[in-house]
Formats: sequence, structure tokens, C-alpha cells
Amino acid sequence: MPLLLKSVEPARGPRWVAEAFRLFKRKPLPFALMFMAFLFSAVIASLVPVLGGVLQMMMLPLLSLGFMIASQSALLDGPVSPRQFIEPLQGDPKRRQALLVLCVGYGVCAALILLLCNVVSDNAMMRLQELMAKGDGTQAEMQALLSEPGVSLAAMLGVGLGVALSIPYWHAPALVHWGGQGVAQALFSSALAVWRSKGALFAYMVTWAALVLGVGVGSALVFGLLGMGQLASMVSVPAGLFLSTVFYISLLFTFNDSFGGASSVSAAAEAP
Repeated sequence: MPLLLKSVEPARGPRWVAEAFRLFKRKPLPFALMFMAFLFSAVIASLVPVLGGVLQMMMLPLLSLGFMIASQSALLDGPVSPRQFIEPLQGDPKRRQALLVLCVGYGVCAALILLLCNVVSDNAMMRLQELMAKGDGTQAEMQALLSEPGVSLAAMLGVGLGVALSIPYWHAPALVHWGGQGVAQALFSSALAVWRSKGALFAYMVTWAALVLGVGVGSALVFGLLGMGQLASMVSVPAGLFLSTVFYISLLFTFNDSFGGASSVSAAAEAP
């Protein structure tokens, strides 16, 4: 049985976001613990000398797939657990190998993008990252780095290349896990699905951008009126974690509408 690749109407984009919020409400604590567990793992990976940053990026395909597995389980009133991050690596050896290849490929490509952006900015991007990591940089120091020649070009280049990289990887881990596809086929199928659903995905991204901007501006305005502007940055951290968690939940709905649902894709792959 072939995979059911569908075109998705643009109106579905905002609905994916709404459906993700509704699903989060069903199991808020387990989903939140999943994201915190990933962040903890990412911090541990960052401690690895030289390769820490690459290892963090290699984990991202498993982050998205783990949340999709957990979200599918939650839809069926099943459990949600951090163990679902490693569930795809415990099954069929061929699928496990394909997933690991995807992870390595994503990590290497993302690292090359960051390296290129750093070269274009004459190392300003790296210095900015180090300053932010220390947390003791002044506003003047940050502004001086951001105003250096090449930083704007490097930022635009990073965004453009990052979007280009995300297109073939958007559905690829799920297509390997549920569809049994090989690496090349999964990357191609993902890119094709994104193209056929480009209107819905654009509306989806606009909805997320509006939410993030609304939370940021809204909290700054409210706390500013109350004379407690410094608290706005404190609120932004839990708000960012919350929105990030719901974002990863929403990935399942983009997949289900593009391929007819995780259960149907899995059944198609297992059919003789």
C-alpha cells in the first residue's frame, strides 16, 4: 500500500496550533517533563569537548520524533514519557540506522551553517554567542557586536539556510519510523509534502510568530505599566519553555494531515 501524500488547505495551519494546545491540556505535566528531560540531555551533550554543539544539533531529529510519538500516544489516551525519545532506536535495526544517519546529517549540516555564518560575520556571531552564554555582557557590548559589518548578512544567511535544511527534515524522522522509508526517500517525501502544504505551513508559522510576539510584547507592556519591567524577562523564560513544548506537540498534526495519520502510515509500511 503506498503512502497517502495529501495537499493541505491553508486554513489547517492555525488549527494545528490550536489542536496542539488542546492536546497539551490533556497531559500538561508529562509533556513539560519531556521537554525538560530533553533540555537536560542537551546540556549534558554540550559538555562534550569540541563536539558538544554538534551533538546537541544531532539530537533535534529525535526531539521532534519523540514528541510526535508521545503526541500520537496522548491522542489515543496512552502514556507520555521521556522514554519515547529513545523508543525509535529500540526497534527495527534498519530504521534505527536510518534515523542515526538523519541525526548525523542534520548535525553536520547545521554546524556547517553556523560556521559559514561565523565566517561571514568575521567571528562576531561566535563572540556574541559567548557573551550571551556568560550572561554578564552589557547592553552596549551586545549592541556593538550586533552593529558590526556582516552580522546582518550572517543572520539572514543563517535563517535562509536553516529554513532550507528544515524542509527535507520536517517529516523525515517520522517517515523513517512510521513509514519504514530510507534516508533519501524520507528526505524527498518530506520536501514534497512541505511543498504541497506550503500554504498551511506558512499560516502555521505566522500563527506561531504572532503568539511569540504577542506574549513578549504583552508581558513587557503589563509589567511596564505595573512598574515591574524587570520581571518581564523572568516571565519570558517559562513562557518560552511552554510555547516550545506546545510547538513540538503540533508537529504531529502537520504530519497527520500530510500523510493521513501516523497509524495509517505505519499500517501502510507493514502491509505485505
